[in-house]
Amino acid sequence: MKYILALLLLSVGLNASVKDSIVKIYTVSKIPNYSIPWNSSIRRSNGSGSIVMGDRILTNAHVVANETFLEVKRHGDTKRYEAEVEYISHQADLALLKVKDKEFFVDTQSLELGELPKILQEITVYGFPMGGNSLSVSTGIVSRIEHNRYAHSREIFLSIQVDAAVNPGSSGGPAISDGKIVGVVMQQISKSQNIGYLVPSEVIKHFFEDIEDEKYDGYAHLGMSTQKMENEALRSIYKMKKGTTGVMVMDIAQTSSVHGILKDGDILTAVEGHKIENDGTVEFMPEQFTSYMYYVDKKQLGESVEFTLLRDGKEELLSIELKHIADNDLLVDTLEHDVMPRYYIYGGYVFTPLSRNLLVSSRSTLLDLRVASREWATQERDEVVILQKVLADKTNRGDHNFALWMIDKVNSKKFKNFSEFVSLIKESKGEFIVLENSDGVKVAIDKIKAEAIEEEILKRYSIKSSSSE
Repeated sequence: MKYILALLLLSVGLNASVKDSIVKIYTVSKIPNYSIPWNSSIRRSNGSGSIVMGDRILTNAHVVANETFLEVKRHGDTKRYEAEVEYISHQADLALLKVKDKEFFVDTQSLELGELPKILQEITVYGFPMGGNSLSVSTGIVSRIEHNRYAHSREIFLSIQVDAAVNPGSSGGPAISDGKIVGVVMQQISKSQNIGYLVPSEVIKHFFEDIEDEKYDGYAHLGMSTQKMENEALRSIYKMKKGTTGVMVMDIAQTSSVHGILKDGDILTAVEGHKIENDGTVEFMPEQFTSYMYYVDKKQLGESVEFTLLRDGKEELLSIELKHIADNDLLVDTLEHDVMPRYYIYGGYVFTPLSRNLLVSSRSTLLDLRVASREWATQERDEVVILQKVLADKTNRGDHNFALWMIDKVNSKKFKNFSEFVSLIKESKGEFIVLENSDGVKVAIDKIKAEAIEEEILKRYSIKSSSSE
């Protein structure tokens, strides 16, 4: 009986100390409008966080994304303290905040990171969800651990699914097991209040290790696609013996870390000594499988990952130095945060680089834009430029219906990126500027009329500048 009472007292003390380390975050953010790139709006939102080593607050990147002013408040206190973002990983949806007034951390205890939990392990989620001002505590179990798409970055990383209640405002709060952080709340399934997802402690540790040099580099990207090898006929063509498993390399980006090292048709059979199954998974825990990228994601940029592969039926061992993140390899970058959209207006024609933010906000179903967003960058082209819209004026009559139109050439010249495109416009010597898409459709701009009407168009549409900074 005394033993049980002692355990109960220990549990009460543990919960009390955890609660003292939970923080409510108040964010004022400037939200860009990618459909009207010179406009933005102000939004106020709340999130959660926890105090970790080094007098820092751990939370989600999406809680503080695009922030202009941050305040934090400890559980059990009414005073707000000004804070600022010290490090942020939009890829992994994680951020570390620091508080200017060190009084905030007096009598607090830093929470430690725990190991990756097991299926059915009980966890307790702490946070400040909508519906009240006080701390909320909910308990659940780990139901799945596998790679999923993170809503904030749209990139795929390891995540933990739990059945604890996770609601708006809980984001950034810790999931605790045995007194340690095993995950950070990041998102929920919209149709269910009892299925939530956590950023696992493994991903958090990767983030902490990354910033040890006081600079965030990010997660490595291989810049290639792979195909499952579950089809027996396909396995025979690529000389895969019975019992041999793996995935086939295909479509390698010119800018990729593996370009010139791996080849189309190589069969990756193991990563870091761990067998790759025909469906592209690896066993990372007993009887638990997830994407083979699990062992790539454990590496930091600049480190190397080792692949075993079949090439022309012969086994080889290759080491790949991880040099790039996804934005280095993709023609259209991943979702942008903490920046304003780039744009350039000339004669009422609004030009901008194609971004995933614009695709999401406009909900565009245009096939050519969707296709471009899945293509690799090349040495000749690493950005797509579009005519986003035309601000109507008599000088551009006939082109008012052009919108989200991809541009391939300026005066018959191709360009590498948005900066080079703008330079071609500004440095054009002829009477007209002719824009052309890949199908040969043309838009012609009279330079004299376009430049004469510039100030009037900006005034008419309440635009302060003809270009972003």
